[in-house]
Amino acid sequence: MSDIEGEFGLLDPDGAEGVGDEWEEIDVSDTEADRVARKRDRKFDQFRKRLKDADQFKVEASVFDDATLGALYRLVQHGHIQAFGGPISTGKEANVYTALGSEERGEVAVKVYRINASDFKDMREYLVGDPRFEELGGDKKRVVLAWTRKEYANLERARKAGVRVPEPIAVERNVLVMEYIATDGERAKRLNEVHIENPATAYSVVREYMRRLNDAGLVHGDLSEYNVVFQDGQLVFLDMGQAVTVHHPNAEEFLRRDCRNVAAFFARQDLETDADDLYAFVTGESA
Repeated sequence: MSDIEGEFGLLDPDGAEGVGDEWEEIDVSDTEADRVARKRDRKFDQFRKRLKDADQFKVEASVFDDATLGALYRLVQHGHIQAFGGPISTGKEANVYTALGSEERGEVAVKVYRINASDFKDMREYLVGDPRFEELGGDKKRVVLAWTRKEYANLERARKAGVRVPEPIAVERNVLVMEYIATDGERAKRLNEVHIENPATAYSVVREYMRRLNDAGLVHGDLSEYNVVFQDGQLVFLDMGQAVTVHHPNAEEFLRRDCRNVAAFFARQDLETDADDLYAFVTGESA
């Protein structure tokens, strides 16, 4: 057993389908959640009031519009969420919360993408040139719904390729339910937050996962020490929403940036790294 297989539990690929299809259709039509929000029956109104009155959500009114509450209501109805916890992280595009999932799942993470508050400045470079988004124009709702479904699909593809990412559980409108990556009940620590005892082994895992993503037709697009975490002796890639397929016109630029970020971080861990060599390894151009 190699160091990377033993120390960090490197996953086995599970029949990834090869290079992704940039032209796959993303359905952004109204869902049952939209219809529930419009109908506003007594049960939904009770759910809406209970959630909006909860202490952890009182300051998040801009995130929880009626359609988003409708999506959460549907996820509760389907058993993906039983009770809500507190926030894990807040950002310009999305907030992430803990929640109690099904009896089998236990604690899960619920990512809620903002629609009304988002200005898409950070999203735009990943959307321009992607044929799946060309017909969406500047419609914020449709872009966010497509982005949420894209993250779910990216997570599924990454897992099939043998890359450790949160398991996607359910998606409803602008809400994504996924595995909660935690250690001892707390969110797992990012690479920049921990002391890495064996940087060479960690670097080998990260570059291998980057290669597997590329083989499966994906480029993370925002990879750095801030979205790779440790959990139970494994490295886990987070934040796959912005990941693009290798067909995207900016895919090479994004991959080279990922390589620079990763190489620079591990160079600070006293490893000899080179971004160009990492790029060659990831793309299969090295001997």
